Formats: sequence, C-alpha cells, structure tokens
Amino acid sequence: MRGKPVCLVFGAGEYFKPPSDFRAADFIIAADGGLAYLEKHNITPNLIVGDFDSLSGPPGRGPNTIVLPQEKDDTDMVAALREGWKRGYRIFHIYGGTGGRLDHTLANIQCVAGIACHGGRGYLFDKDTVITAIRDGSISFSAGAEGVISVFSHSETATGVYERGLKYPLNNATLRSTYPLGVSNEFTGTPGSISVQSGILLVIYPIHTQEVFP
Repeated sequence: MRGKPVCLVFGAGEYFKPPSDFRAADFIIAADGGLAYLEKHNITPNLIVGDFDSLSGPPGRGPNTIVLPQEKDDTDMVAALREGWKRGYRIFHIYGGTGGRLDHTLANIQCVAGIACHGGRGYLFDKDTVITAIRDGSISFSAGAEGVISVFSHSETATGVYERGLKYPLNNATLRSTYPLGVSNEFTGTPGSISVQSGILLVIYPIHTQEVFP
C-alpha cells in the first residue's frame, strides 16, 4: 500500500493501531473529529476539514482549516478526500473510518468505491483488516500472504471476475451486489490476484498483507 505519496485522512471513528510510516511527501488531513486523535498523538495535520459538530468548535480559521456548514450533502470525509484529490493525491489511507455508527462505516466504504471510480485507490483501515476497491482492474498479492480474503460486488453486477492463487479460484465469474459469492476465500501462500473486467469490487483482506504494485 506504499510507493507513491499518500493522503492520510483521519476520521472520527474508532482507532486500533496508529500508522507509523509517515513520509515527507504524504499529506495529512483531519476530518472533523479526527483532529482530536491527531492532537492526542502529537501529529500536526496539513489540513483540517469539517463542520466540527463532534468537537467543541473549529480550531481556528487559518489557511489550513476549512469550516463546512453543518447542513450539507457531503460528509466531512467526502470533503476531506476531495481536498486531497484537488492537491494531486490518488492514493488515500483512511483511519478512524470504521466502528461507531454503522452508517458512517458504510458511507466510508462508499467513499473507497468512489475513489476507485475516479481512477484512484482508497484503503479503509479497520482493526484487523483493510477494505479497498477496484474498478475494471486488478489487485495482486505477494507470496506468503495468509488469512481470509473476501470480495464483494459494489456495483449491481461485476463481470469477468477472476480470483487466482486462492483456495477457491474464480474464472470469468459474475458477482452481484445481492449475493455474497466471494466471501471468505483464503490465501494459499502463493502469489494471488483479483481482477474484474467490468464493475466495482470491494476487497477485504488482513491488514498486514502485502500488495504487489506494477
């Protein structure tokens, strides 16, 4: 999940293991209540975005703070991701985006799918797993990967789905958003890959699994 510079976005959800691999080229955004987490860990964000309904109010109105109206269509997370995209980032790591309210978790999963639709990659970090999404593309994993990997169609249908190097392979399959055919597959220790010719796939795998990038 590393390589290119990353936009790290911190939300108001639950935190399990804090990231420790910040780099100078990365861009850190606090999305509303995520600011409290960053302040607790003495991490200074490059940008603060939110309506601050989960805090006592905006931390200030300086050039690195965007105050949003409380009545709006975008969530604070969507607004934060949009700011990162405007600054040229295409890889997003989202922390504090799960747990708490289930509707917020589902909204952040939709955000990850939306990033894929625009040609980027989003990673939503939970306690033991990572949720990412691909659209009309593929994702590969290195040899030695272990544990459970699940694949779901986020679009109504996803066609031309291949799962290679896993315990239960798929060959030119069709996945649907109403039937969990791709749940609970397993790594086998050999290089693995997931690909889809048309559609959006959500891919959930253990947090320490290594992707292979072109």
